[in-house]
Amino acid sequence: MHPPVTVCGFAHDEMKKSKIFPFGILFRLLYKPFYSRPGGQSASAPPPGRSCKGSPARLNPVLLREEKGRRVVPIAVRSVTMEVAVVAAVVALGLPVMEQINAAMKTASNIQRRNSGNPSRRSKSAYTPLEQQVIQLKQQHKDALLAVECGYKYRFFGEDAEIAAKELNIFCHLDHNFMTCSIPTHRLFVHVRRLVSRGHKVGVVKQTETSAIKASGANRNALFSRQLSALYTKSTLVGEGILVDLNMCLSYSFLLCVSENWDKPKKQLTVGLVAVQPSTGDVLLDCFPDGQSRSELEGRVLKINPVEILVPSDLSEQTHRLLQSIANASAQADDRVRVERRDSAQFEFASAMNTATEFYCHAPEKGSRSLSSVASLESPVICCLGPLIQYLQEFNLERVLRSERSISERQDAVQEILESQSLTLNAVKSLLSHLPDLERGICSIYHKKSSTQEFYLISSGLSRLGSELRALLPAVQSQISSALLRGLLLDTPDLLAPAHSHLEVLNERAAKTGNKTELFSDLSGFPVLRERREQIQTVVGQIQDHRKDIRRTLKAPALDYATVSGQEFLIEVKNSLSSTVPPDWVKISSTKAVSRYHSPFLAERYKKLLQLREQLLLDCQREWTHFLDQFGEHYHTMKRAISHLATMDCLFSLAEVAKQGDYCRPEVCDGRREIMIQDGRHPAIDLLMGEHNQYVPNLTKLQGDGRRTMIITGPNMGGKSSYIRQVALICVLAQMGSYVPASEARLGVLDGIYTRMGASDNIYKGRSTFMEELTEASEIIRRATERSLVILDELGRGTSTHDGIAIAYATLKYFIKDVKALTLFVTHYPPLCELEQVYPEHVSNYHMAFLLNEPDIAADTGEVQPEFITFLYQLTEGAAGRSYGLNVARLADIPDDILHTASRKARELESVVNGKRYEHACSP
Repeated sequence: MHPPVTVCGFAHDEMKKSKIFPFGILFRLLYKPFYSRPGGQSASAPPPGRSCKGSPARLNPVLLREEKGRRVVPIAVRSVTMEVAVVAAVVALGLPVMEQINAAMKTASNIQRRNSGNPSRRSKSAYTPLEQQVIQLKQQHKDALLAVECGYKYRFFGEDAEIAAKELNIFCHLDHNFMTCSIPTHRLFVHVRRLVSRGHKVGVVKQTETSAIKASGANRNALFSRQLSALYTKSTLVGEGILVDLNMCLSYSFLLCVSENWDKPKKQLTVGLVAVQPSTGDVLLDCFPDGQSRSELEGRVLKINPVEILVPSDLSEQTHRLLQSIANASAQADDRVRVERRDSAQFEFASAMNTATEFYCHAPEKGSRSLSSVASLESPVICCLGPLIQYLQEFNLERVLRSERSISERQDAVQEILESQSLTLNAVKSLLSHLPDLERGICSIYHKKSSTQEFYLISSGLSRLGSELRALLPAVQSQISSALLRGLLLDTPDLLAPAHSHLEVLNERAAKTGNKTELFSDLSGFPVLRERREQIQTVVGQIQDHRKDIRRTLKAPALDYATVSGQEFLIEVKNSLSSTVPPDWVKISSTKAVSRYHSPFLAERYKKLLQLREQLLLDCQREWTHFLDQFGEHYHTMKRAISHLATMDCLFSLAEVAKQGDYCRPEVCDGRREIMIQDGRHPAIDLLMGEHNQYVPNLTKLQGDGRRTMIITGPNMGGKSSYIRQVALICVLAQMGSYVPASEARLGVLDGIYTRMGASDNIYKGRSTFMEELTEASEIIRRATERSLVILDELGRGTSTHDGIAIAYATLKYFIKDVKALTLFVTHYPPLCELEQVYPEHVSNYHMAFLLNEPDIAADTGEVQPEFITFLYQLTEGAAGRSYGLNVARLADIPDDILHTASRKARELESVVNGKRYEHACSP
């Protein structure tokens, strides 16, 4: 660092040489702000041409330093604009202005950022009380952007301000010792939402005192007290009206916690995870062994699709790379996953169990998971649960059916909705079609983050729905035969009863406008508010009675109070009559015609009135929070009711799908390992093709004890992939209780459907297409059972022909002989079809039928034209001899010269292969 810079001796000479600006005037304007003696004492400016050798002046507040061989002057002067100060300082030191000005401003900003925690010792400015308060808050919440309430706006300070300004595209400037930017109070949650969507944690710091109450206290001259009122991230963005526009983009906002446990003796890694969606209250738990590639963890993380992930600080390198690659995979900043490392001690079993114990001991018994149930979880899950509880406390804040009976109950309900002519079901359907997002709404209420408008919308919707469903109960009992529908419709009204009782207390108009002072229509249950209102009425009555004295004093019997610009109870007197105004009256405002006053009594009572009104606001906020807390006691009841409504909504949706035509009710049997689908169709493609281009239906028949494997071959684009997708979708629809697109279907209950389809690499993980293909196949081999459906599409195509055939043959043989799962295997390798001869009882060859037009030979050139294929899309027994890839090349408009060469080469290769096969067959 350089010694203090003496600028007095040469500044004037440099300014005289300058031709770009009258710096003589500028120097005199900026003379004193640029100089200070050591210790902060001001120095008088020397006359031009003289040097201050005895007491060198110093630039305020940062020093000159060297940067890459150049002298750069970082300046931050409070008395003048930063840009003007930089220009003046650069010229004063004899530096090229246009070359150095940007570097100087950038350097000043960087030094200001580094010094945001500790100001420069040479700085003339000390911390203001507000800055000291912000520093204390920032030390407690170092990882959050703090929005600090300052009157009518929220301000960001230091590095927080620079980040917020960049993300929100607002102006950031230097104020005292910190960079700062601000947003208006009524737009707070709009900007919070934008910052959170970019992956930041945002803290809202609010003033805990009001101006009127503070003015009447002993600490009237002290700084406003402030404290953190809320923290927000992507997963904890709940309530406060901030989800109004996010119902689409944040429909899934899971917070995921991951822990690892390495068993050295067994050399086995066990991974635990807990995923929570605070906006809906959904919780997912899992514990599983995993390998070096972390493929099990990757599949679950991609399935959950979290917006935040919590991990221990000592996370293994393999898991860290996986989670980081998932977090950085999105090109959109708003879609990136936020990963936060927590103290590893929180993930230790003893600490996590202690946290969970404390949490569940204080939780209400009804509807809460008992501590004994938590204790029965696997230890890796508990190790995730502990830090997750701690994390969420900082913010204050369905599986596929596998039972034949449950599937049958849903099918009965869908069938009744389809066939019944009851007006009751139509009425229920109409009620369900006009509801807000109830699940997010009650969760917002439970977290005490709900606004009055949102609460009224949710509670009125629930109350109205409960009343109308209760009116339908006699009809439900007499007309509905489905046990599932009857149970849902009979239970729901009683579950929704608390919403009606809480709604009766509210004033509708006040709730819709957000006026909490008039929110509660019946104050019998709110004695504090009743007393405060009586005090306000008393003061208002005293002020109104005081008018008589004012009228006598001014001799104006018709005089009344005026209200101007928010100031109430003003006494207006014409300026021509100002002599009649007593001298002790306080003048508030005036115009050319009138002056406005407060009498001493009026001033004192009006001040008291303002204090009582602000106290009423605070009392109303406390009572509102308590009111939400009381409603939250019924959260689990409401959650169950909303689950009933969601189930009914799904049943009506499944019935709408079945109405599309040619759908049947499948027969689902738990004791069978079978898939029999007669005239099955792809549910989506069939609908998209319309009436003019009908989808070709196909038969599927797999028997667990018989032919359980289908090897499917045929020409490219013949419909093989669509067929196997169709089988998988029909199985899913059947097991969720839906009708299926087929004329007849009979299926056993599956424990899983495992697919390996398509081709894609994973460059950001360093995985080739073939590696991705085999990794997925490996997972299927490890997880599939004899009660699973396995679908493999062209396994082994990502490498050489011989290696691909070998891998595909061995894998398929393993599924046939060892796993014994129901299997659909699509391939272009003819040798795999030989497995039908090896396992004739369990394997069948099929192909997608087609018509082949024999190729023509040109008379003049002798060129062989490629075959022309007509696709029939019909599954047919037997293996296809060729794949006819040249037909696809012709459809893709590959040039004729290339097609002719390819056709000739294909015939040559086919002749060679057939010759070798003949020799092999004839050899002894």
